[in-house]
Formats: sequence, structure tokens, C-alpha cells
Amino acid sequence: MLSDSDRIFTNIYGFEGPDLKAAQKRGDWDKTKDILKKGKEWIIEEMKSSGLRGRGGAGFPTGMKWSFMPKESDGRPHYLVVNADESEPGTCKDRDILRNEPHKLLEGCLIAGFAMGAHTAYIYVRGEYYNENSAMWKAIEEAYDKGLLGKNAAGTGWDFDVIMHRGAGAYICGEETALIESIEGKKGQPRNKPPFPAMAGLYSCPTTVNNVETIAVVPTILRRGGSWFSALGLNERNAGTKLFCISGHVNQPCNVEEEMGIPLKELIEKHCGGVRGGWENLKAVIPGGSSTPLMPKDVCDHIHMDFDSLKEVGTGLGTAGVIVMDQDTDVIQAICRLSQFYMHESCGQCTPCREGAGWLWRVMKRMVAGNATIDEIDMLYEVTKEIEGHTICALGDAAAWPVQGLIKHFRSEMEHRIVEYRKAAA
Repeated sequence: MLSDSDRIFTNIYGFEGPDLKAAQKRGDWDKTKDILKKGKEWIIEEMKSSGLRGRGGAGFPTGMKWSFMPKESDGRPHYLVVNADESEPGTCKDRDILRNEPHKLLEGCLIAGFAMGAHTAYIYVRGEYYNENSAMWKAIEEAYDKGLLGKNAAGTGWDFDVIMHRGAGAYICGEETALIESIEGKKGQPRNKPPFPAMAGLYSCPTTVNNVETIAVVPTILRRGGSWFSALGLNERNAGTKLFCISGHVNQPCNVEEEMGIPLKELIEKHCGGVRGGWENLKAVIPGGSSTPLMPKDVCDHIHMDFDSLKEVGTGLGTAGVIVMDQDTDVIQAICRLSQFYMHESCGQCTPCREGAGWLWRVMKRMVAGNATIDEIDMLYEVTKEIEGHTICALGDAAAWPVQGLIKHFRSEMEHRIVEYRKAAA
């Protein structure tokens, strides 16, 4: 269990104020100038040594991602874009950072922007996050008033501006290139890659897109050292702390910062008061937001919550949006509801996703009723494989994976429902 001295987000529950004075008491904006004095290369190398992997879902090494930005400017400005779209069902960690720890994010923007040669950061906030957007605006105004942003930001000699951009609530804009398109005033649709954003991103300029949590932990890592962060975490290549969002059939749903690699059972029982009706009443868990395949109880009994452990059992950490389902859950209906969501949120650009996501939902509706045949389960699985990996972005995969997880672990339940429907219709 993570010790309090190693927690990065000490005000995630908002027990103290989000204002600059309270943030500075908690250690934010402390010796920021000294960090920047050590230079861009030092910052990037320290981030690499920390082992921090992106907290937005993909888990790509952060320091390596920053190093892809051109070292010298060719005349085009460099941009940092912070993804605060957070539209993945089951995920609500970034909203608490925006509400209660906004200055961690702003300080992180300055440091990350300096490391990548960027003088401007855009924070793209989900449209529904009105209060969170307001909290960020207030924090930005405070930072400008105190000279922490703007000309000679924090006395570092580096000019740095932060611009808030509100989206309109589209799930697809959580994909980095669709997010960039949206900031540019276009329809939020993913771009073909290459070119990657580091070469031609926002306004065709070198751009790095990072998640809110990824940027917010940067100042603490650099103050305490990459070796401190890399020493946290129970499995190799899965370092540091992580914000977990636990919802569903637990006694006390919560957001909690814990050490990467914590056993799922320990996470739920220590922080959420256990599964409703006890651990033996557990049916399945979606471990990383709605797009990650669910795990049945026998996997949940021993699984550790980190990128590699979850990948080994055919799912993923994703955003660490943990959705708990007890034995009363109609798991077929639950996955059908997710299929409807992904059909609705498909941007329509790629045929496999545009047509396939709707087809999955229509078949899943019949599976809920049992109005199908056993052969159609195999056909359903085959269609998910035709969607997965055949689209510009990962939304096609996100539509396919929940259905694949259902078929893999609960095929017998699907077959039983079909048999019962046939009996009733006879």
C-alpha cells in the first residue's frame, strides 16, 4: 500500500483549496526555476529514468515521447497539448486534478513545454466539464498574476502561455489527432499517421499530446528525482503511482492514488470497502475504462494492476477506470450498452468502425434477448476481428474488445440464454 509520503496528489479529494496559496503550501511551484536551469536534456533524461508511462491509456514512455520533438526549431513554433477530454466511461481521475490540483498541471505544462521547446500549451477540456474548466481558468489567472506564466514565466527566462480550449463532448476527440483537428476548428476526426504530431501536429507544427495526469506528476518527479519514482511500483517497467477510478458494485466508489501493480483485490477491499455482497459475489471487472476487455472473478483473484500484468491476461490498464460487476449483473446487457456507446461515438471516417460498430450493437441486442443462434456467437467474434486493427484510430479496437472479452469469458452464459429463448419460443 502506498505510503502518504509518496503520494503526489495530496489534495485529490479537495479537502484543501485549489488556489495558488494552498497549492504552494503543498509544494507546488517550488524551485521551478532551478528545475529549468538544469536544461532540456536533463529534464528529458530524468523523465526517461523515472520510467513514467503515459497515463492516458496507451502507456507509452513519456520521456521517450518528449525526445521525439525536434531539438532545434526550423522556424515553426512547438506546442504542448494536454488532453483533458476524459470521455472514457468509468474514468474520472482528470476531472479531480482539474478541480482540486490545477496548479500541479500548470507547473507541469511549463516544465514539459520548456523541455520540448514549446512556448504555448493548449489544455483541451471535455465540454461537459464546466466547473473543472472554471477552476482551471481561475488557476491560470492566478499564475499569470504572480508571474508564474507569461513573459519570463516563474523567473526562468522562458516565455510560456497556457490556453484553455473547450470541446463539445465528443469521445473521438480523446484521440490525439482528432483532438488537434478540433482545436483547429475542424470536425474531430483522426488523422492518418505518419506524419506523427511530433513532426506535424497542431497547425502543422511539432506537437506533443499528453494526458492530464501524465503532465501533473512531472514537477514532483523532477523535484524528488526519477530514481524515487522508478522505485515505486511492484513490477518492472511499470513504475510509480497511479490514480485509479473504482466504480460499480463496490461499497465505496472512489478515486485513489496507489502504487502501480497493486493487486486488484487489495485495491478494492482496502479503498472501496470491498465488493457489494463480499468478494465471492464478484462476477467480472473491467480494469481500464470501458474499452478494455473484462476479466472474470478467477482472473481478478490474483491480477496485479499494471500495464504488463493486465496485457498478459488479454486486457489492459488503459485509464485505470475500474468497473466492478457483481453476480446480479446481466453482463451481456452491460456489454451491449457499451456497444451502443461506441456505435454512437464513431466518427464515421473508417468503414470497419462506422458499419461494424453498429452491426455489433444490433447483434448484441439480440444476444441480450437470446434471439440468436449459437453460430452467431462465432460470427460476432469474427466481425470484431475484422474491425480490430483496421481503422485509423483505436476506436474500432475499443468497440471490438468488450465484445471479445464477453465471448472469451462468458460464452456459456450467451449460449444458455439462446437455448432458453428457443425453449420459450417452441
